[in-house]
Amino acid sequence: MIASIEGNVTQVGNDYVIVNTHGIGFKVNVPKSVVSAIEPYKDISLHTYLLVREDALTLFGFETANDRDFFVLLLGANGVGPKTALSIVSMLSMDMIRKAVASEQPDIFAHVPGVGKKTAQSILLHLQGKIATSEGDVLGTIKEMDADVMNALTALGYSIIEAQAAMQMIPKDAPQDLETRIRLALQYFS
Repeated sequence: MIASIEGNVTQVGNDYVIVNTHGIGFKVNVPKSVVSAIEPYKDISLHTYLLVREDALTLFGFETANDRDFFVLLLGANGVGPKTALSIVSMLSMDMIRKAVASEQPDIFAHVPGVGKKTAQSILLHLQGKIATSEGDVLGTIKEMDADVMNALTALGYSIIEAQAAMQMIPKDAPQDLETRIRLALQYFS
């Protein structure tokens, strides 16, 4: 098992990087957040997971060991393959995933491309009881109103990550009506 890789980035693709380590170039599939932070010809260190299949050995890389472990956890859910798990890790923050599991809202996962309602429900069931939430964690629930705000923002063409960032900017004491909350979230983009 290859648990980590360190080396020089020689190429950056849409969802992968080529890491040169002692003259060998390893193709490492990475989340979009890693791709956007990497500069070619700079040194990098990634926590990795080697997926062994009959016809391929595929290496996945992550900034933190927690991200890697969560990716592996997602692979255990029915209907979730490596591409889907990587999309989930790319599109949703760990905080958003924890909140979705705590409030039992599979719709959050259904916003990820390639995840349908059945797969989203399967992911939710698989993650319940497996995501650590200690009593020290501040774990709020996603209110139905906030789910509606996220749906509205994604319907307007914003990505899930952009919608999450905009929702975090809504003041805690903001009115609970949908129209006002959407207006406040849209102010983030102006």
